[in-house]
This record gives sequence, structure tokens and C-alpha cells, in this order.
Amino acid sequence: MQAPTSSGLPRTDGATLDQPVTIVTPIPLWQTKPLRAALPGLTLAVLAVLFGFLMGGVFGLNEDIIKHRLAASAAAVTATVYHGDAAAAEPVVAKSWEYMQRAHLHGGAIGTAAIGMIVVLLLVGTGPRVVRVLGVALGAGALGYSIFWMWAGFLAPGLGGTGAAKESLRWLAMPTSGAVMLATAAVAFLCVRAMVRGRSR
Repeated sequence: MQAPTSSGLPRTDGATLDQPVTIVTPIPLWQTKPLRAALPGLTLAVLAVLFGFLMGGVFGLNEDIIKHRLAASAAAVTATVYHGDAAAAEPVVAKSWEYMQRAHLHGGAIGTAAIGMIVVLLLVGTGPRVVRVLGVALGAGALGYSIFWMWAGFLAPGLGGTGAAKESLRWLAMPTSGAVMLATAAVAFLCVRAMVRGRSR
């Protein structure tokens, strides 16, 4: 047993001071398994946000060109689809422009929400496999659903209505919107489970 010094602390000899010190280097956050698993979903979600921003920029620079393109699509099928009634195409063209705006808003809003929910998955300690699956569902759903609205807007004038355009793209709208909703419900469940477990400790 070491004799205490005058300060009341144990005395250490030179041998103890000469022992090698083990330095633990922290693992960078981006190298951790959960974050690596989240990267595919985060990338898709950021692309969705970028898509929304780009559409906003395109609208600002080329709004008249886009509207002219929509009107030209309707004019090309006035005789067949609109039965020669050019006025019948006007509300369809106007609704198509609204769909373009929805694509812009959905990209920014759902993409940002997807990023937030993926971060929540990391904060509550979700396993890497679940993070990857839910992250991809959120990111791909956000990007795909935004593309759906843009595509429907372009197709509607030539098909005679937005209803026909949405029906033709049902294969894209249903899985992407469903993926976002189901993944969001799963994130909510994981948050509640983490909260309940935290209270029980």
C-alpha cells in the first residue's frame, strides 16, 4: 500500500508514470453503422429537396415557356381529345400548372420531412437494417411522389384531363405515396416504443 503524501493523496513512483497510455480514438460519426445505413435514404431525400428547389428555379426563369408548352400539348389534340372545343382545354392547362407547383412544393416539404425522420431514427437508436429500409422508403417516396406530380402535369393537357393523367401514373403514385406514409407510421411507432422503454427504466 502506498504511503500518503502530505497532501493526503497516494504517492506515485516513476514506474507508474512511465507506463504507456492507451489513447482511444473516437469513430467519426459518418463511419458508424447506423449512419452508413441511413446514407442511401438521406441521399434520396436530399435529391427530393434539390428537385423541389430546381423546379422553383425553373418556374422563375421559364414560367411562360412551361405554360406555352402545356397549351401547345392541348392544342395538338383539340380535334380528337377535346372534340374541337379549344375552351375545354383551358381549365385542364390551368390545373396542369397547379400540378407543376405541387411537384415543387412536395419535393421541398416531403424531402425535408424525410431527412428529419431519418435523423429521428438515428437518435432513437434504431438498428442499421431498419434504418436502411425505412430511410430508402422515405427518400425514394419523397422523390418519386414529387416526380409524379410533375409528370402528371405534363401529361394532362394531351390526355384531356388531370384525372386521366393521374390514372396513367397510378403505378408511380401509389407505391411512392404508400412508402412515405407507411415509413412515417413506422417512425412514429419506434418513437413511442423508445419513449415507453425510457420510462420503464
